Amino acid sequence: MFALDWDSIVAARNVIGAGVAVTLQVTLVAIAGGIVGGAVLAICAVSGRRSLQLFAKFYVALFRAVPLVMLLLWFFLIVPQVLRTFFGLSPSIDIRLVSAMVAFVLLESAFFAEIIRAGILGLSKGQFEAAAALGMTRYQTMRLVILPQAFRAMLPIMLTQCIVIFQDTSLVYVISLGDFFRNTVSIGERDGTLVPMLLLAGAAYWAICSGLSGLVRVLQNRAAA
Repeated sequence: MFALDWDSIVAARNVIGAGVAVTLQVTLVAIAGGIVGGAVLAICAVSGRRSLQLFAKFYVALFRAVPLVMLLLWFFLIVPQVLRTFFGLSPSIDIRLVSAMVAFVLLESAFFAEIIRAGILGLSKGQFEAAAALGMTRYQTMRLVILPQAFRAMLPIMLTQCIVIFQDTSLVYVISLGDFFRNTVSIGERDGTLVPMLLLAGAAYWAICSGLSGLVRVLQNRAAA
């Protein structure tokens, strides 16, 4: 009853491969954009300017309070209109992919902001004082001294968040984006092997996430040593 039809899977390898590519695109863009956006927000949060602190606090509170599925639907409805109105986006571009990337980047910026902020605040004040004694500006201090140390200290937590992002990409099914999960399910529905294909998809996610979790544990052990 739950036997996999390997011939069907092999025949649909191009569809599955296309889904894997979409999953990786969304994951990598979310990670890269989230880290950059999170770093900017974290710097705002620890800056001496009240307006920047309030902006960062409001942004993080807003995006952490909204479910990802709702964000995906919102941006699927909003982003196409904005891009086509202001940038003349070509109709050939898959707007679902762009919408998903925008939603993920904005959301993950909020989560990475809190991680990086904690890393910055976890450093001793002596780091700031030493940089100031060397004549560094606040920008140079952040870029050359504080952020590199914060990233090293927070690397295991950041990798854990990357795993969460990879898992969450499966939610793009709500906007009918053909990622790995959706394409696998579509093949199962087409061939009448939905349960086996769901088990296969689950096994794939488990294997990848378990491997990455093992890497996180190794880094944590090295940091503790």
